[in-house]
Amino acid sequence: MAIGQRILSRNDELAAGLRRRWQEQGVFCVNLISSPGSGKTTLLEETLRRLQGRVRAAVLVGDVQTENDARRLQPYGFPVRQIVTGGTCHLDAAMVERHLAAVAGPDLELLIIENVGNLVCPSSYDLGEDAKVVLLSTVEGDDKPQKYPGIFRRAQALVITKADLLGCTDFDPDRAVAHARALNPEIRVFRTSCKTGEGLAEWCAWLEAGVRAKQAQARGRGNP
Repeated sequence: MAIGQRILSRNDELAAGLRRRWQEQGVFCVNLISSPGSGKTTLLEETLRRLQGRVRAAVLVGDVQTENDARRLQPYGFPVRQIVTGGTCHLDAAMVERHLAAVAGPDLELLIIENVGNLVCPSSYDLGEDAKVVLLSTVEGDDKPQKYPGIFRRAQALVITKADLLGCTDFDPDRAVAHARALNPEIRVFRTSCKTGEGLAEWCAWLEAGVRAKQAQARGRGNP
């Protein structure tokens, strides 16, 4: 077995263990993946602000350097932990497992993982998540799904960010969605703006629905 295959095999074993843990505890886990600058942290700020008092959530934030994003998210009152990779272009299951105890209390319902800004490497690493969510901003190319098909095939949801800037660039949201759905007909699409609030209620409702479904599954298995 090649070194890369062994690394992915070990990662998949750890991810399977995390998935079993979250199934037993009824935790809905989401893995946010995008290019740098697409607005992951800004979306998280608005998401956490809207989920206050509604969902018991925690966040793991991945970056190559700095704890800037964790500091931005801490004021919203949820447990947040920065994972500094020191150069690695993605998070892996071992990193998640090492930092999980810092944020995952017994009453956790929603775990959001903000991956390192990259559309290639993170798509290959299972973190035990229930859903991969790919972000695409309106200041990027609407052909990104064609250029980076792996993550768009694997994602359960596509969040188009910075919708308030539509018309300022050549980005065509309909074309972007068509490209994404050509790869993944079932992908759920949210068009959002953290400036105007567009689409954020629908996005948060999707997260809350995921939490309710996961909690119901845990209860159905006899877990508290």
